[in-house]
Amino acid sequence: MTGLQLGGPAPDFTLRDQFGQDVTLSSYRGTKAVAILFYPYAFSGVCTGEMAGVRDRLAEFLTFDTEVLAVSCDPMFALRAFADSDGLNFPLLSDFWPHGDVARAYEVFDERSGSARRSSYVVDREGNLRWSVHNAMPEGRDLDEHLRQLRDAVG
Repeated sequence: MTGLQLGGPAPDFTLRDQFGQDVTLSSYRGTKAVAILFYPYAFSGVCTGEMAGVRDRLAEFLTFDTEVLAVSCDPMFALRAFADSDGLNFPLLSDFWPHGDVARAYEVFDERSGSARRSSYVVDREGNLRWSVHNAMPEGRDLDEHLRQLRDAVG
């Protein structure tokens, strides 16, 4: 990270979820920590596995008064189909237009592919960045280890 610093403020954003509802990061301030998961593409093999892993372990995060937000540059309608087809029961946020603005703010937008790089952040209840991890594309994460680290960071 260059402009973003752990301990510093998380860039605020409002994005639409798979149901067309606005989700604003700062609306959680004072009440919940937020795990933000950036991923490249809905329906791709690695991303489908990742999001299914998050779905299967969601209770581990919500137990700690944490919201999970997954962000990609896919359009909202693609995210709705993705959520419906895989039973994804947490917010999938569309950073489609202006294309990649939130991913850019978090320094994870890949200009070459036009998608977010695999990256995760934890934003504490005060709205500050507390933890982050970034993975090279197209490699996936060691999902179990990644989710354990993410859970520990928000707990």
